[in-house]
Amino acid sequence: MNMRVCLASTSPARLMLLRQAGIEPLTQSPGVDEDAVAAAAAAERGAELAPADLVLLLARAKAADVAQRLAEDGSFDGIVIGGDSMFEIGGRVYGKPYTAEEATRRWQEMRGDTGILHSGHSVFRVSPGSDPVEATATAEASVTFAEDITDAEIAAYVASGEPLLVAGAFTVDSLGGAFITRVDGDPSTVVGMSLSTVRRLAADLGVTWTDLWS
Repeated sequence: MNMRVCLASTSPARLMLLRQAGIEPLTQSPGVDEDAVAAAAAAERGAELAPADLVLLLARAKAADVAQRLAEDGSFDGIVIGGDSMFEIGGRVYGKPYTAEEATRRWQEMRGDTGILHSGHSVFRVSPGSDPVEATATAEASVTFAEDITDAEIAAYVASGEPLLVAGAFTVDSLGGAFITRVDGDPSTVVGMSLSTVRRLAADLGVTWTDLWS
């Protein structure tokens, strides 16, 4: 009997990853104000969170929101997966650029350089009649960009719209892949979440990965 999976995200990349891994999840958009969560944590700590801490905090907030809703519904038996990613390069941390101007500026700075993609993961085991149980982890992968990327190539890539709504302003599995020369770490981390990490967290919660296949 296959166990149900809910992705606490509207990310097309994370959905595609799970589908490629043989899982057809439900999807729910978490009701989380990420900026407010980050600001509250920074205020409580008295300093900005490190990238690895921040992505884990946000992944947990998103997964917990959806897991609680499913637990209250009472009919869901399976796991909820939440994730968050940020890109760190040259001592700066980047989420989504949102604007063409910002994406262009980042790519002009990133070419020929190497950065770290930080990815936070939260997995909840939700079953009727029981409180949700969580397992968490972070994963990192380094990404090296080609040094001969031209301004014209950057302009064309930005004009495609692809980099505007992804962490770090790049993808490795679509148009941006041709501009990346090396990835060290689980490649799926750069796409949106580390499948090997999610598998390990599911196992920690007593769930066998192959039982999640559709």
